[in-house]
Amino acid sequence: MVRPLQPGLLPVLDRSRYLERIRCEGAVVADLESLRRLQRQHLLHVPFENLDIHTNRLLSLETIALFAKLVERRRGGFCYELNSLFAWLLAELGFEVHVLSARVVGSDGRPGPEFDHMTLLVQLEQRWLVDVGFGESFREPLRLDSRQPQTDGHASHRVVRRRRATFTLERQASNPAWIPQYVFTLQSRRRDEFEP
Repeated sequence: MVRPLQPGLLPVLDRSRYLERIRCEGAVVADLESLRRLQRQHLLHVPFENLDIHTNRLLSLETIALFAKLVERRRGGFCYELNSLFAWLLAELGFEVHVLSARVVGSDGRPGPEFDHMTLLVQLEQRWLVDVGFGESFREPLRLDSRQPQTDGHASHRVVRRRRATFTLERQASNPAWIPQYVFTLQSRRRDEFEP
């Protein structure tokens, strides 16, 4: 359920406070080095948590409500919340960012429903998959158009084009096997499409 905002409780949207929340110091510009630093810092300081879902709390995907929860109250969130607000921050900093729908692959190897997960595409000189809301995932942006494994010092991932417009994010397990994480297309989505 989506909660309407109460005007007396609205925080001021201030990107410097968001940067302080994720402990991202120094100059931030719309380049790959800053994007890597932003994603890493976000993952280190804003946890994935879905407590509100399990306690049946009313949720809002409005930027101001997300800012209040994640920045003001220093809470964590789930993919829609984390990636929605991170997309806002990236856009505020001058990045070209697109919200994408992804279908999480279950233990049976089948993708879940559309809008099962929200992920981001950032366009720099190249296209980058960015995600701060998938739990145990990649710590740095992944180059979308590379077929080679990409490592962040923690794990190896790759983005595989399955069909002309469909991609799969895969993670390498401790053995040589690649495990599919989620399937997505590059169709830009609006945040309100995730609300149902």
